[in-house]
Amino acid sequence: MEGITPIRPEQIWVSDITYVGNRDYPMYLALVTDAYSKKIVGYDLSDSLKSTGVLKALKMAVKNRSYQDQPLIHHSDRGFQYCCDGYQKALKKNNLQCSMTESYDPYANAVAERVNGIIKQEFLLDYKLNIENMRQLIKESIYTYNKFRPHSSCMMRTPVQMHQQSSIKIKTYKMKKSSKLTPATPYI
Repeated sequence: MEGITPIRPEQIWVSDITYVGNRDYPMYLALVTDAYSKKIVGYDLSDSLKSTGVLKALKMAVKNRSYQDQPLIHHSDRGFQYCCDGYQKALKKNNLQCSMTESYDPYANAVAERVNGIIKQEFLLDYKLNIENMRQLIKESIYTYNKFRPHSSCMMRTPVQMHQQSSIKIKTYKMKKSSKLTPATPYI
């Protein structure tokens, strides 16, 4: 999605899977996030990396669409869950245009990675909980994030506030590309 800045809600969705919980009992959180408003529009927590988790998150996002008459791009990395036949069929069935990263660089899906980080770090999702308790914690965390957590890129509005309008231009943060590499100075 390099070079494209969304100008309205539900123009671009970004998706990703992130690890939550702890190493003894890993769980995987699949998120679908609106790139304009930063609102998490779909999610699922599962104990496997099978494609069922991302499909459930997509189904939730599609069910809750507010602007169904507008075209929508779905952007993700090239994980097998997003490349699988079932996911691609679900995108086509719901008239979502598929976009995927060209590399495995996390910056190629930066909005999704940023939201992953916020949810994991600000809501401390590293508890040793069973999956049902973690699902409840995830549900409450996403509600709080969407309704109360302002974003500087959204002019300090919450995801819900941004999702209800399209007149505010979002801030974007572009990486500076440097053509010169400066060698490190060795310690003497």
